[in-house]
Amino acid sequence: MIDPSKHRRSIRLKDYDYTTAGAYFVTIVTHGRKCLFGEISGGVMQSNDAGRMVREAWDELSNHYASVESDAFVVMPNHVHGIVFVGAGPCARPEPEGQPQGVAPTETASVLSLPDIVHRFKTLTTKQYIDGVKRFAWQPFAGQFWQRNYFEHIIRSEKSLQGIRQYIVDNPARWEFDRENPFATRPEPKETWRAG
Repeated sequence: MIDPSKHRRSIRLKDYDYTTAGAYFVTIVTHGRKCLFGEISGGVMQSNDAGRMVREAWDELSNHYASVESDAFVVMPNHVHGIVFVGAGPCARPEPEGQPQGVAPTETASVLSLPDIVHRFKTLTTKQYIDGVKRFAWQPFAGQFWQRNYFEHIIRSEKSLQGIRQYIVDNPARWEFDRENPFATRPEPKETWRAG
């Protein structure tokens, strides 16, 4: 019998179609918030080889999947923040009023859902990190590489898109207060990115 207190509930929106063309803000965190990708120095992220590998994997998403377009992105010591457009093209971008433009692509079979995109990103980077541990003595990890779940937010307006882009760009300068920083003495409130 499954213990309900041990069962993780989904944090995805119930009945929402994540293949719907649109912009999504995503945060993916390493298991145990282990800092594997470099360090922050003077408010600037200094990525190590693993951090650069993660960045390259994100940048390559749109090259491998025609329905995906990556946007603002930052690698932090133990997590990543990024914006991804699903159903790439004008229909994926929010209008200033928050209404979607156009219609979803007609070839829906080729459109990946947001969970599929995140899963493929996690799988690829996990494999490449394991290779780095074996070949280049990168810091090993126990168990999982990434946390099981991830945070996502559907971006519904141009104002929100611009605010989240700025949050992503500014994230390294706020590392001291970052909720994902295991050494933060005064973590920022939840969803600070909404303030933009």
